[in-house]
Amino acid sequence: MARQSSQAADHPPERETVLHSWCIQSEWNAPTVIGGEGARLFTADGRTILDMSSLAECSNLGHQHPRVIAAIRAQAEQLCFVTSAWGAGPRARLASLLLDEAGYPGGRVFFTLGGADANEHAVKFARAASGKPRGWVITRERSYHGASYAAMALSGDARTAAQVDPEAFRVRRVPPPYPYRGPFGTSSAAECAAAAVRRIEEAIGELGAREVAAVMMEPNAGTNGVVAPDEFWPALRAATRASSIPLIADEVMSAFGRCGEWFAWQRHGAESRPDVMTLAKGLTGAHLPLGAVVLSAELARALEPQMLMTGLTYCGHPLACAAGVAAIESYREEALIERSRRLGAELFKELQRMQDRHAVIGEVRGGHGLFAVVELVSGRLTREPLAP
Repeated sequence: MARQSSQAADHPPERETVLHSWCIQSEWNAPTVIGGEGARLFTADGRTILDMSSLAECSNLGHQHPRVIAAIRAQAEQLCFVTSAWGAGPRARLASLLLDEAGYPGGRVFFTLGGADANEHAVKFARAASGKPRGWVITRERSYHGASYAAMALSGDARTAAQVDPEAFRVRRVPPPYPYRGPFGTSSAAECAAAAVRRIEEAIGELGAREVAAVMMEPNAGTNGVVAPDEFWPALRAATRASSIPLIADEVMSAFGRCGEWFAWQRHGAESRPDVMTLAKGLTGAHLPLGAVVLSAELARALEPQMLMTGLTYCGHPLACAAGVAAIESYREEALIERSRRLGAELFKELQRMQDRHAVIGEVRGGHGLFAVVELVSGRLTREPLAP
């Protein structure tokens, strides 16, 4: 630690040289993290910090997981990099593991650098597979799919709304299944779910099913705080299947135990399996950047004879894929998915007890795994948000 501090004095502080995401640059002044173990981070000024958010909801295995570190080290000594134009053992192994856990026999996996480009590629593949290169994509308000321009268009995020025109990207948004705020004027969660699916069906009808390439939704809460009623996802799957429109599940944040299952949609059963699923974050436990698009056999077959004019230099990077293999093995062998489900139930009960004590808590949602939403209000009767 002393050597780290000495080296830091040889260059300007980070706040003067780096642009940081999702903050006002002049206000950024975070401590420097020099190490981590489990759920704790160690800072250059000698503090130990409990990481209550898994950083960006991505360190599902904790920090510096021994198996993942060993896998990265072993792969680095053998082969650091080869492009996806060549085969790589860790890449093939990871794809097989993902298809197995998701129950996609005959499917395929495309590896990306993270969640935003996974979502962009999912849309690109859905359009290519359906023969609709400019097909519409239906997403929802109060959603987040990334911060690149196309991902912002897909997202119903008020923070970035002024930066992009969704219609220019052939994106149509619909209201979310958000019973607490009642966008449909319904009186129950089940009615809200039904109304939300009806609105998606109406959007398909307005655009024309032949013009819609995909519906993209988050199966569980993301940064939006919306946890859809249990009835929503199965009904959405049935509606998209009836219209022969691919359903894309954005599982970037919700997968790998975060919501108590390998993938959040699995809570609703095999019949609710989406056609496409996007992954990142917990895919490597955040030890290295990696994203993935997992496609069903039907979509994979449609893409097989096509030239895929896409991809980035580091897609399917062997080091990242080796980390991914080790992460999945760790989730399996340490029963971490089940652990998240068990601890998530305990977390949810404690949050409900807090709600009983504190009037500022309007509602507690989620709790299927170690992921819950606490909605803060200035008054429970009015449900007025505590902050705009």
